[in-house]
Amino acid sequence: MADDLIGTIRSAMDPFPLVRVVVLNFDGGQMTIDCLNSIVATDWPSDRLDVVMVDNGSLDDVVSRVADEFPRVTVIEPLENTGFAKGNNLGIEAPGDWDFVALVNNDATVEPGWLRALIPALEADRRIGAVSAKILFSDRYRGVDVRHSVEPSAPSVEPKDDGLVLSGVRLDGRRIDDRLAFDEGFYPQQEAVDDGDYRRRTRLTEASIRLRAIEGSDGDVLTLRLSSVAERMVVIDSGAEHVEVSVGPSPKWVEVRLADEPFDVINNVGSQLYRGGYGGDKGYLEQDRGQYEVPSDVFAWCGAAVVMKRSYVEQVGVFDPRLFLYYEDTDLSWRGQLAGWRYVYVPGAVVRHRHAASSVEGSPVFRFHTERNRILVNIKLAPARQVFRVLAVEIRDFCRLILRDLLIRTLTLHPPVRANVAERWRIIRSIVRLAPGMVRDRRAMSPVDRRSILRWEATK
Repeated sequence: MADDLIGTIRSAMDPFPLVRVVVLNFDGGQMTIDCLNSIVATDWPSDRLDVVMVDNGSLDDVVSRVADEFPRVTVIEPLENTGFAKGNNLGIEAPGDWDFVALVNNDATVEPGWLRALIPALEADRRIGAVSAKILFSDRYRGVDVRHSVEPSAPSVEPKDDGLVLSGVRLDGRRIDDRLAFDEGFYPQQEAVDDGDYRRRTRLTEASIRLRAIEGSDGDVLTLRLSSVAERMVVIDSGAEHVEVSVGPSPKWVEVRLADEPFDVINNVGSQLYRGGYGGDKGYLEQDRGQYEVPSDVFAWCGAAVVMKRSYVEQVGVFDPRLFLYYEDTDLSWRGQLAGWRYVYVPGAVVRHRHAASSVEGSPVFRFHTERNRILVNIKLAPARQVFRVLAVEIRDFCRLILRDLLIRTLTLHPPVRANVAERWRIIRSIVRLAPGMVRDRRAMSPVDRRSILRWEATK
C-alpha cells in the first residue's frame, strides 16, 4: 500500500521515476563503451537517469574514456576485482536517490525503449519486486534443425553411441568452425578427428546447428558430414529446404540450402529452477520464433538485465558478496521469493548480450564458482530434504571421481588423472569454509515455507 501511495504522489509531481543504472566493468574495453552508449541513448529523460559504472580494478583505459565521453556517468573505483556481487552492490548502494535500480552487463546493449517497457510492469503490482527483459544473443544466426530416430530394426547400442554424429560442416565448400554454434541438443564436448575436423554427438533426438550470420558475405549451401552406429532416418530443415536421408556407420555428406533471412537466438527470458537446485536460463539457445511474447511470472531474474524496485532491495537486501560471481542473482531472487515477492518477464524490453564475453563459460573459474555457489545457495535457502540430497550427490560424485581417476587407473597401471580430483577437492574445501555462514543466514531468516519454492522446479 505504501508503494502505491508513493507512486501516486511521485506521478503527480513527475511522471518519470528516477532510475539508477549500474554497469560493472572489468577490462571490458570497447564492449563497455558500447554498453554505455546504448544506455545513454535510452528513451528516458536524462535528468531521471542516473548511470553508475563500477570499475572492478581494470587495467584497460575505460575509466579515462568514460570520464571524457560520458561526463554524466558516475564512476566508482574499488581498485580491485570485487566480483559481480560486491561490485554491483557498490553501484546499488552508492550515494544518491533512486526509485528503481537497473543492472546491465557491460557485455550487453539495451534497445532505446527497454525502460518504457519495464517500469510500467514493475509499477503494476506492489508485490512485483523485479522485472527482466528479453535477452537475445548479440549475433544473429542462420542454420538448420535436425531430427533423428533409430529405426525399429536397428540393433541395440551402448548409450554413449546412441546418437547422431556430426564430424564436419562446410558452407559453400568452406570450413566455418569459428562461426558455428550448437543448441543443447548436442553434447558440448568436441572430439578431434584425423582430418582436422571434429566430432560432436547429439544428446537429444532434436538438435540445431547454427552459424553466425555475416551480412553480405554468406553462402547458401550448408553441407554436413553425418554418421551413426545404428541406421536411422535424419530430417534436416533449414526453413528453405527439407531433406530426409538415411544415415549409418559410414560418414555421409548431406547438403541443404539455407534460408536467406537470419534469426535471433534467445539467451534468457527469465530464469528457472531445476531439480537439484540448479538455476538456469529459460529459453536458452532456442530460436526466437515469437514463443515468448507474453509477459509471465518467473522464478528468478537474470542479473545481465533487470530492474528492481527500491522497496524490494530494502527488504530483501543486495547480493551476497561471498558468492563473488555466478548464482548471486539466483540467490537474491530466491530470497525474494521466500519473502513473498514476484518477478515478471517483459518481452517488450529487448537487450542484446554477448554471452560469456565478460567471463569464459566452461573455464576453471566458471566451473568452480557455479558448482560451489549452487550448493551454498541450496544450503542457505532450499528445503532441508533437498539440501541433504544435494550434499549426498556431491559426496558420491567426489568418491566416484577418486575411484575412477586415481584408484582404478593406478591398479590398471595407467597414470592417475589428478586434475579433476584436485578441482573437486578445492570446491569442497571452499564449501566447508563458507557453509557455517550460510547456515547462520538460514537460521536468521523469518519462518518461511521453503517447500513452496519447489513448485517452480522446471522439468526440462
